Amino acid sequence: MFVEAGRTKLYYEVYGHGPRVVLAFHGYGQGAGHWRSLAVLVGEQVTLYAFDLFYHGRSTLAKADAPLRKPRLIELLSQFLREQNIDTFGLLAFSMGAKFALTVAEHLPERVQQLWLIAPDGIRTQFWYSLATYPPWMRGVLGQAVLRPQRLLRFIDRLAERRIVDHGLVRFAQWQLDSREKRLRVYRSWTGFRHLVFDVRRLAATLNRRPTPVTFFLGRHDKVIPHAGLQTFIVSLRAAHTVLLDTGHAGLIYDVAAYLRRHPDEWRWAAA
Repeated sequence: MFVEAGRTKLYYEVYGHGPRVVLAFHGYGQGAGHWRSLAVLVGEQVTLYAFDLFYHGRSTLAKADAPLRKPRLIELLSQFLREQNIDTFGLLAFSMGAKFALTVAEHLPERVQQLWLIAPDGIRTQFWYSLATYPPWMRGVLGQAVLRPQRLLRFIDRLAERRIVDHGLVRFAQWQLDSREKRLRVYRSWTGFRHLVFDVRRLAATLNRRPTPVTFFLGRHDKVIPHAGLQTFIVSLRAAHTVLLDTGHAGLIYDVAAYLRRHPDEWRWAAA
């Protein structure tokens, strides 16, 4: 199903039919279907709406090369909420999807009952993400790498040889750049979502007003979104809860699902 505004289409899938609503946003390189394994665990009282991020799956922007801005995203999701007659809801997000979830929490805080964030991107800006998205000349380098990736791959190899970046991150980058389709998605996602950034102090203040409960699921061995880099934000929240799993980044959604099968009480709904 889609929420449509002109030629912009935001695709979503629906799991469950309970009275409580959760909006879910997947991570980079994934799709709405990646939430299936977790959706069956959240209980009969929940309806989970899982969205395809733009540049992924079936969601499309009218202008694919124009960056997505927060007001436009909120406009689309507000339209969706009206169409579905949804008042309040929870937010579930993994990695890059947290940029969408946190934008909603920032702009519609009175409607957000709580958040579940799995290795969330957007809280602490990664150095390489800033380098790749903010200087216009670097965006040009990335654009050229879509067609001719060899120079960028050699550059990444040199960073690993000099131990400037972790070898696990290098392998992750190489995997994400091994086809033209993947390279185009990297370029469009990194540059297209560059305006989805946050003043974390203001965001924490917003979440602390009620306060809004936030559960973090983090990977102890995650090199993409290191858990240590999130601690300052987490301790600034009045209603934060953290689950640290003995895993890395890529399959964290499935690790969280496996964990919740063993510990169903960790899916905490504050309004219960």
